[in-house]
Amino acid sequence: MPLEVGIVGLPLVGKTTLFNALTAAGAEATAYTKASTKPNVGIARIDDARLREINQYIATERIVPATIQVVDVAGLARSADGGSNKFLAHIRDMDALLHVVRCFRSDQVPHVDGSIDPIRDVDTVETELIYADFEQVTAALDRARRAAKSGEREAIARLELLEKALAGLNQGKPVRDLAVSPEQQKLIRSMGLLTNKKVLTVANVGEDDIHGRGEVVQKLRERCAQAGSPVVAICAKLEAEIVELPESDRSEMLRAMGLSEPALSVLAREAYRLLGLQSFFTAGPKEIRAWTIPIGATAPQAAGAIHTDFERGFIRAEIYTLDDLRQYKTEAAIKAAGRMRVEGKNYVMKDGDITHFLFNV
Repeated sequence: MPLEVGIVGLPLVGKTTLFNALTAAGAEATAYTKASTKPNVGIARIDDARLREINQYIATERIVPATIQVVDVAGLARSADGGSNKFLAHIRDMDALLHVVRCFRSDQVPHVDGSIDPIRDVDTVETELIYADFEQVTAALDRARRAAKSGEREAIARLELLEKALAGLNQGKPVRDLAVSPEQQKLIRSMGLLTNKKVLTVANVGEDDIHGRGEVVQKLRERCAQAGSPVVAICAKLEAEIVELPESDRSEMLRAMGLSEPALSVLAREAYRLLGLQSFFTAGPKEIRAWTIPIGATAPQAAGAIHTDFERGFIRAEIYTLDDLRQYKTEAAIKAAGRMRVEGKNYVMKDGDITHFLFNV
C-alpha cells in the first residue's frame, strides 16, 4: 500500500491545483456543495534523482519511483455558517494531512474571507477538524459505553480514551495533544480521528515569492511551529505548469525560476520525514525501483515491503550504496572491492541502501 495523504483547506486556496501538480490528473476544483462530496483521488510519483543516477550505471527496462496516494476533498465550509463537512470521512484513514494555506494575492481569485491571513485560515480549518472529530467521538461514545459493560479490557480502554478525547475536543484541543501511552496511541490511531494525524502545511505562494521568504509565509511558519507542523512553500500554479511540460523542458524552466528542483520533491521529502519514512532501492535489468519503509525497519521487514514471502523466507541481504556505485561503476566491481555487504536479520536499513534479498520459501 502506498503512503496516503489527504489534502484539506478552505475553498479557493489552491488545493486542487496542488492535487493536479502532484498527480497530473486534471481535476477541477470544488467548493462545498451537497453534490461535491466525492473526492479527487490520484497517485503522485515521488521524483527521486537517485533513481536516475543509479540508472547511469545499471541499465534497466524501467524506473519505478515510490508513490503517494493523494485524496483531495472539497474546500471546507464553516459549520457555524450552516456548512457540513461530512465528506471529511474520505480522509479519516489517511496517514497524514496536507493543509494548503493561501499565501498569494489575486484579483481574479478573491479569498473567501476577503483578505490574505494565513493564521486566521489555519485556525479556521483546525476548528472545523476539531468539530468533525467531536461529532465522530460523540457518535462512537454510545456504542463504546454499551461495549464496556462487558468488562472486556479493550472495550473499557476504548471508552476511557473516547471520553478523554471528547473532553479535550470540548476545550478546542486537537487529539494529537492528548498525553497518552504508546498502547493508547495505537488505539487512538484505529479511530481515524483527523486531529490526531500529523499535518504538513503547504504555503501556497505566488510567483512573486516562490521561495516562501515573504512576511506572510514567515508568520505562517511561526504559527505552525507551535503545533509541530512543518511548512513547505509551493507555488502550486507554477508546479502544475511544470508537470505539463515535456520532461526535457522541465529543468530549463526550473533554472529560469531560480529553483534547483521541483518544490513537489521538497514536499515529498518533508512528508517522509514527518511520518518517519525512508526509501531503499532495488536495481536490476528489469527495473530500478524505490521502496518505502519506516525508519528503523530491519532487512526482513524491508524485504516484506516487496512481498510477504520475502520476509517470511528471508536468508540475507546484499547491500551497497550509491557512493559505492559512483566509485566502482558496476556491482561486479563493488563485490571485487569487498564493498558489497552481507547483512542478516538484525540489520537496520539505511535510507538509500541498494539491496538484493536472498530468500527461501
